[in-house]
Amino acid sequence: MYSYIKVKFLVLLTVLLVLVGCDNKKEQQTPAKTITVEHAQGKTDIPENPKKVVVFNIATLDIIDALNIPVSAVPQSDVHLPDFLSKYSDKTYINAGTLFEPNYEVLSTIEPDVIIAGGRANDAYKKLNDIAPTISLDIDPKDFLGSLTQRTEQLGTIFNKQDEAKKLINDFNQKIEQLKPKTSTAGSALVIMVNGGKMSAYGPKSRFGFVFDILGFQPATTFQEAGRHGNAVTSEFILSVNPQWLFVLDRDSAIGNKEAQSAQQVLSNDLIQKTAAWQNQHIIYLDSSSMYIAGGIQTYSRLIDQIREALQKTSTN
Repeated sequence: MYSYIKVKFLVLLTVLLVLVGCDNKKEQQTPAKTITVEHAQGKTDIPENPKKVVVFNIATLDIIDALNIPVSAVPQSDVHLPDFLSKYSDKTYINAGTLFEPNYEVLSTIEPDVIIAGGRANDAYKKLNDIAPTISLDIDPKDFLGSLTQRTEQLGTIFNKQDEAKKLINDFNQKIEQLKPKTSTAGSALVIMVNGGKMSAYGPKSRFGFVFDILGFQPATTFQEAGRHGNAVTSEFILSVNPQWLFVLDRDSAIGNKEAQSAQQVLSNDLIQKTAAWQNQHIIYLDSSSMYIAGGIQTYSRLIDQIREALQKTSTN
């Protein structure tokens, strides 16, 4: 009788342990909470507050850095990051490849919770999405402020940084509003990029239309098309539209090409020297690596500071 009770007890104990094990297994298999993110490539479900984050879009990295969001991996091969993002070149971060060519083998090993693509990595979206949930938080130059605000808010929501995102946006908007009264009376402007000794210009609603669309500078001229690579122009053209302000990006400097002529060398000619911008010392050489490689909220906040200082110098002269 005693043996029978003992066996029965052991059987019941075994069943209970199996049931507890099943419950634990169910708990372990309970899927993590997800959120749906609407982005440039569609809608994607990603884990809430992801921990292993890979970022390919440097404009997004610009915002992520401002929000103090931890990042696991970024492209480091052949990438010339602006100074304020230079820490991401450190070995602390995993090298995810180049801006155009992700290292898929490394990414598969990392097993990221989310990959933030877009920008120069747009063509790699499908392959990246096969590795981990991938979102493209590109900023639309035709609706720059609205798009930048949306992307910053989205990152705040994804990483539970809503308050920080709200403050970042409010501070940025306040900077703009404080500068607008000065830019509205500053005169006409032209944004040009120098690349390989040649020049291209950008007008409103273009890749670098921020000074017109948001800050309120009067465009010295407009273009029928606002292409990503700008509109080819010459020194003769610049003199003909005669801007009172000239904003200059040096692409060769931005990508670390030290062989080409600098923007200062290209613009140092008799025709440019006749322009109102040159004669009034209103030529502003922008932080080209920030503008060309990055282009997020920190980039444009720094641009506002640079323009404000230039306008203050003008008013005191």
